[in-house]
Amino acid sequence: MPVAVVTDSTAYLPAGLAAERGIRVVPLEVRLGDRSGRDGDDIGPAELITALADKTLAVHTSRPTPAAFVDVYREALDAGATGVVSVHLSRELSGTWDAARLAAEEVGPDRVRIVDSRAVAMGLGYAVLAACDAADAGADGADVEDAAADVASRCRVFFSVDNLERLRRGGRIGAAAALFGTALAVKPLLHLSEGRIMPLEKVRTSARAAQRLLDLAVAAAGEGADLAVHHLGAAARAEDLAARLRERLPSAARLLVSEVGAVIGAHAGQGLLGIVVVPRRAAPDAGPDAAPVVDQGSRAGDGTAEAGVAER
Repeated sequence: MPVAVVTDSTAYLPAGLAAERGIRVVPLEVRLGDRSGRDGDDIGPAELITALADKTLAVHTSRPTPAAFVDVYREALDAGATGVVSVHLSRELSGTWDAARLAAEEVGPDRVRIVDSRAVAMGLGYAVLAACDAADAGADGADVEDAAADVASRCRVFFSVDNLERLRRGGRIGAAAALFGTALAVKPLLHLSEGRIMPLEKVRTSARAAQRLLDLAVAAAGEGADLAVHHLGAAARAEDLAARLRERLPSAARLLVSEVGAVIGAHAGQGLLGIVVVPRRAAPDAGPDAAPVVDQGSRAGDGTAEAGVAER
């Protein structure tokens, strides 16, 4: 049996693909007031949007427990996997990576390898699929890990939100960065840099934000890139952006369109629009921003602030 590939629910892989490829998914948790559930399984974007509209309802998210990862790792190994490669959203945004690291130490760091994608959504998802491709081809654990890390190192994530308040309250950006998007009628554009959410530009309208996302993605993509368009409660805008991407980048290898789930949506808010770009090879201006961190369970993870909408 090949190396088993594990990820978390924030990869937002297309429906049915994880089961088809044998990818094990450990869900994060979401709490809407008194109701708790698993991201994607029990609580999806529609329920989240309804909850966000209720200003009196507290919305929180939380990482999986190390025990949840231990169960999945042992199940895979007991089923005959020669090892496990577990690929997760940026540890700068979540305690999920650290929970996986703790689980790997318990199960055996020689058998479980942990990769920090320094990304979210299909930035994570494409790294997971690369790991799965390598595992299916018979690669050993080190090579499967390298395949995920290679894709993660080339990933760029650009996105716009209606405002930065939820990201600030959740500790995903600092107070100084939050001031970037406080002016009326300003749409902040952000990106991931070394796994962290950083301000990039600000524009005046949603239409201009979509245009700038398009331009940034085209500049980063080159020939044969993998792409994904994500949104929360903005399906028409996402489909329009995807159509324009297809026109500008007809050589794209893959272009997926999907709504993010409750965990990412809880922090970004309704109106999120984003593009994930994985160039075939590193874009000239990509620099080290998306360089991944790989771990065999030996290094300590970092903490993440918890406030308002929080995830640990």
